[in-house]
Amino acid sequence: MARLLQDSSKLHPSEWYTANRMQRASTESQKSRSEGMIAESWRLVDEIEKTTQKTQSDVNKKIEQRREEIKFWKQELDNKIEQIVHETEVLLTFKNRLERALEGCKEQLVIAQKCLLYRQRRVGIDLVHDEVEQELVKEAEVIQGVIALLGRTLEQTNEQIRRNRSAKYNLDMDLKDKFTALTIDDYCASLTNDTPHVIYADNAMKLEGNFVSLEDWIDFSNINVEKADKQRNNSLALKALIDSILSQTANDMRKQCEMVNIAFRNRVKEVKDAKHKLETLLAMVMDETASQEKNIANLKKAIADKEGPVKLAQTRLEARNHRPNVELCYDTVQCSLMSEVQEITKNIQRQVEDALAQAETELKGLSRRQLSLEEEIKVKENTLYIDELLCMQMRESVYINNY
Repeated sequence: MARLLQDSSKLHPSEWYTANRMQRASTESQKSRSEGMIAESWRLVDEIEKTTQKTQSDVNKKIEQRREEIKFWKQELDNKIEQIVHETEVLLTFKNRLERALEGCKEQLVIAQKCLLYRQRRVGIDLVHDEVEQELVKEAEVIQGVIALLGRTLEQTNEQIRRNRSAKYNLDMDLKDKFTALTIDDYCASLTNDTPHVIYADNAMKLEGNFVSLEDWIDFSNINVEKADKQRNNSLALKALIDSILSQTANDMRKQCEMVNIAFRNRVKEVKDAKHKLETLLAMVMDETASQEKNIANLKKAIADKEGPVKLAQTRLEARNHRPNVELCYDTVQCSLMSEVQEITKNIQRQVEDALAQAETELKGLSRRQLSLEEEIKVKENTLYIDELLCMQMRESVYINNY
């Protein structure tokens, strides 16, 4: 019994109490740590929740700000597109004005060239390089210069329209991207934690090489807007230039056209005056021709009238030449008869026939003068037909406006 009580394998009661106290202490310590951990976990969860909510709220605000930025630039791009489209449409009307002005110039040039060609059909002394021809040549040169200027301006206008459309294309592409980005951010703004189909996307955190900085994003749209503004300003300047060119060229052509018309009117008046003087001279020549013809008739009658006295005197001489013998005497009668025949013959030859020959020469001269005057009058009529009927009537269709 004593040996049982003294068994060394058994623990002392104090050890049992100590072990129990240690178990309680250890358990209470573990429980305390666990409770602390739970409290810390709740605090951490609460902190993370608040941080997450704050971060998510901040992100939502950033998304909203971004949406406003995109809307701002979208509106800006819309405005610039509207402006550049308007300017392009207006510039197209100016292009149409230039094209119509070019067609008008070509028609006027054809008329000027036709006038020069028609006037080559003048003949004789009227085929002269007169003031009308000088002004027509100048008019053709002015119109050709205007055509060249309008052609260059039309090319410049076409190029400006191309640049406007290029600027609009860039704006359209930028606006299209802005619309897509706004649609995406609108979708992002509509998402919540409870939205169905939200998923994990591990690859979303990767930054691809085509990401740009915010500054580059702003600069990109700024550049597009600035390019559009530049082309719009260029269009405004070009429109003013076209207005000025159309007005100035129309004034130049109108002024030169009037110079040509004045030269035509003056030339027609000169030709009509010359034709009238020629007709007066022709009437004078024809009157003189009639007088000369009458004079020749009188001279011929005078010669015919002398045939009787000559025949009489010669008959008497012939008869007295048959007197017989001594009666064939050169008496006063014979002398007088011979003198009479000689005198009449001499007078007819010296005066009447010479005068007749001279009169006939003068008549031929008058005939040649008449033919020359009639030909010159025909020349003037031809010139008047060309200048007054062909050219001046054709030029009445010329109308120059500023288009």
